[in-house]
Amino acid sequence: MTNQLLSRALVSINWLSEAVKTQTGPALRVLDASFYYPPVRNGREEFEEQHIPGALYFDIDQCKDLESPYEVMLPSESSFAKYVGNLGINNDSHVVIYDADHLGMYYAPRAWWMFKVFGHKNVSVLDGGFRNWRKKELSVTSQKLEVKPETYHAVLNPSMVKKFEDIEKNVSSKEFQLVDSRSLGRYCGTEPEPGEGIYPGHIIGSLNLPFTEFLTEEGYEKSPDELRQLFEGKGIDLAKPLTITCRRGVTACQLAMASFILCKEDTAIYDGSWFEWFHRAKAEYKVSVWKNQKS
Repeated sequence: MTNQLLSRALVSINWLSEAVKTQTGPALRVLDASFYYPPVRNGREEFEEQHIPGALYFDIDQCKDLESPYEVMLPSESSFAKYVGNLGINNDSHVVIYDADHLGMYYAPRAWWMFKVFGHKNVSVLDGGFRNWRKKELSVTSQKLEVKPETYHAVLNPSMVKKFEDIEKNVSSKEFQLVDSRSLGRYCGTEPEPGEGIYPGHIIGSLNLPFTEFLTEEGYEKSPDELRQLFEGKGIDLAKPLTITCRRGVTACQLAMASFILCKEDTAIYDGSWFEWFHRAKAEYKVSVWKNQKS
């Protein structure tokens, strides 16, 4: 274990604080992926007020399929390549991603997974996020960094992305384990789902393992041994195919990152997740007590 890599997907705050002082240009690109839904906070405005020196803003709500009726679906290869190239990132860049959520890491794992799914080799999440960067009273700035666009080549790994049809087929074939990373209440249907026109519940046959269980109270990733125990405690076999779902493919990436830390590199994300499933699946494939409670 080096000072740089706390695990296969994480860098420490201490390492990054030194790296931003010594590394310049596209060799290191730091991205703030803060985004909030419902929009109780404005990630871009907060970034402009203060961020880690040298960081650029990665807008998950813009780097997506803008024509899809489903929330934050992956963009095309060309769209992703153009977006990140304009952030001064090339295929050799070490990309380090953080967000400012109070949990420590919320949207950063989604951005990490996007880079992984498009074939980027050297991408990490800042363990503890901006919350703990500020707690350590490290330098912040409002200065805008001007970067020169770089050429970026994106190649989608389709095995890491599941579509609606894949999940629908899996209901009967059970080719892969399906795990939902939302809270137990939203999974069961006892807590409301954010947004209008959608009630909580889960995909039939899916297990529940909330992403918050992977984080310490301080906002750091738990140890590899603790991560493994979380999966094993739910009967999830990391030697077998695994797909993660949530509401819209964001917190699911926390579990994908945890499995990557445990050397499982083929965990897939159901990109449309519950939002798409709610609108497209047969009623008997949606499990929830919500309607019965509200009727």
